[in-house]
Amino acid sequence: MLRNCFIASVCLVGTVPCLAIDPTVAKPPVAKVVPYKTELHGDTLIDHYYWLREKKNPEVLAYLKAENEYTAAVMKPTEAFQERLYKEMLGRIKQSDVTVPAFENGFWYYTRTEEGKQYAIHCRRKGSMDSPEEIFLDGNEIAAGKKFFGLGDVHVSDDGTLVAYVADFSGFREYFVTVKDLRNGRLIEERFVQSPNIEWAADNKTLFYVTEDDAKRPHKLWQHSLGQPKEKDVLVFEEKDELFTLQLNRSRDNKYLFHTSESSTTSEQAFLPADKPTGEWKVIRPRVEGHEYTADHRDGKFYIRTNTDKATNFKVMTCPATKTDAGEWKDLLPYNSKILVNSVSMFKDFAVIGESEGGLTELRVFDFAGGANHRLIFTEPVYDVSMTDNPDFAASSFRFQYTSLVKPDSIFEYDPSKKKSRLLKETPVLGGYDATKYQSERILATASDGTKVPISLVYRKGIERDGKAPLLLYAYGSYGYTLPVDFESSRLSLLDRGVIYAQAHIRGGSDMGREWYDNGKLMHKKNTFTDFIACADHLVKEKYCSRDRLAIQGGSAGGLLIGATVALRPDVCKVGVLQVPFVDVINTMLDETLPLTTQEFLEWGNPKQKPAYEYMKSYCPYSNMTKRDYPSILVTTSLNDSQVMYWEPAKYVAKMRAMKTDKNPLLFRCNMDGGHGGYSGRYEKLKEQAFVFAYVLDQIGVKE
Repeated sequence: MLRNCFIASVCLVGTVPCLAIDPTVAKPPVAKVVPYKTELHGDTLIDHYYWLREKKNPEVLAYLKAENEYTAAVMKPTEAFQERLYKEMLGRIKQSDVTVPAFENGFWYYTRTEEGKQYAIHCRRKGSMDSPEEIFLDGNEIAAGKKFFGLGDVHVSDDGTLVAYVADFSGFREYFVTVKDLRNGRLIEERFVQSPNIEWAADNKTLFYVTEDDAKRPHKLWQHSLGQPKEKDVLVFEEKDELFTLQLNRSRDNKYLFHTSESSTTSEQAFLPADKPTGEWKVIRPRVEGHEYTADHRDGKFYIRTNTDKATNFKVMTCPATKTDAGEWKDLLPYNSKILVNSVSMFKDFAVIGESEGGLTELRVFDFAGGANHRLIFTEPVYDVSMTDNPDFAASSFRFQYTSLVKPDSIFEYDPSKKKSRLLKETPVLGGYDATKYQSERILATASDGTKVPISLVYRKGIERDGKAPLLLYAYGSYGYTLPVDFESSRLSLLDRGVIYAQAHIRGGSDMGREWYDNGKLMHKKNTFTDFIACADHLVKEKYCSRDRLAIQGGSAGGLLIGATVALRPDVCKVGVLQVPFVDVINTMLDETLPLTTQEFLEWGNPKQKPAYEYMKSYCPYSNMTKRDYPSILVTTSLNDSQVMYWEPAKYVAKMRAMKTDKNPLLFRCNMDGGHGGYSGRYEKLKEQAFVFAYVLDQIGVKE
């Protein structure tokens, strides 16, 4: 009841209340200026903060520390608020919880969490859930004494006696492989090779793994025999084209191993019978520029998601595993240009095809016995649905995850023969969450070229459309990633304070199909930014909020989005949050020694080519900073981030401090122990989120 009264007071206030944050309580650090010259295409670039790249330089570390201390001083008045937000968010989570068990090769597998522990515990029971529990991996034990712990691939051998897993203790995605004997708990091979991607062969003694080059590009596939020294491992395949990365996986029926070479526009897949690990790998279809495909196997046939024959939004085709030439490929279903095929999940008696249409995700079931197909029916205006843990290829039903802006993540089991689903688990939201008190909707903004851009919104019922409500607008818009409209219990700390939460489904993602992605990359990249600005303008015009109550947020490539937005339209919002932001586009894309750079020429362009350089320069946030007023800005990063190096946001902040003419807060926070996603532990992640929320709420005038 108290919160309802508070919400009304927030929504009726016409001006922004007094703020707790005062940037003048401490003096911000000033980075020294050391000009670094780059000459390209007759142009001269001067980077005054290039020296911040020197990670081991004590001056660099001292500067980062000074920024952290300044941020802590400015945010000190919000410390009690941060703690309250943290306790609110933690109080909604069932800290000791168990996932829905999944059956595979005679065992029921699940993970569970325990109150007070940061990481998941991986367990199984043989035969039935009534059998004794066996803990085969405890993330808390593995992470003991480490400042960071990231768990990647985890694969149990076919006979259930061994588990191979990869773990990173740096945050820099430096995964190492360990093999554990589940019969006695002994580590057979401990961190014996650095690899992000592993798979077992069917003989329970051969392990395949992928290694990376100096720029962290996965490019070599190796075969390892347990008990043999690493020096005897066999190089199976090397991907020499630097535009491509190499991935390894196993078919759903476990009969084949696949390695896939993939760029942003082209792919090539090879296969090997899993029971013949020393056999010959064969290519399904040789690479052709622009052709993307991935295959799975069932009953002697490959089932292939492909964009061949001008199927821009992809379709599903089949061919015999023994005859994979292009002429053997046949449509499983006719191509529909209005439907984006996202995935194909194979089962013994049916396939589940993940689709998107009109900006909504869908699941279609194809019955192999009769050839009929049908879609599952969902009724909410905004939602997200996807396949979840389904290791049992022979299962007569499948599991999917459903969520929306108002419905917590829920696991359902669907029986295709009966066309019925049943709820297995809904993620608990403690504290009496009532979905009927919240409203979600989808509206359309009009971009500068007339394109209609969807916006998904959620808010507490009762908020008036009078422009007085605060609003947080989030987006990503790159790499063809479709922004899921999902539930986050932590978001309730915003909604219950009268904040509207919105997601902009801008070009650069695949939210509205593959052309949506193509029209937001390379020489069309600025559509991503102008779409976002159009969404912000529309929300103000339609009186969901006003300029002085609008916050915008994005991370990584989404951080580029926010940086580009405030460069193009610094008046668009009151506050911008840039998390691990890719803001120094030109300098990063000129450095091919950095992780991701070369492969992403197909996403952003190669600045060594003059047209690409000139286009990048027109939107690069670091290059487009001028002396003028900017919104309130919060920038976060991690020292050990391998995807967006810490110095990009550090340089961005240093330059903005020298250029900004306003008195708005500019805060920079560098996590000295984290990676691209910040801290690895679940409690520390919540504290980071509480910090960001406290900053945003303060700046858009929401009292504690």
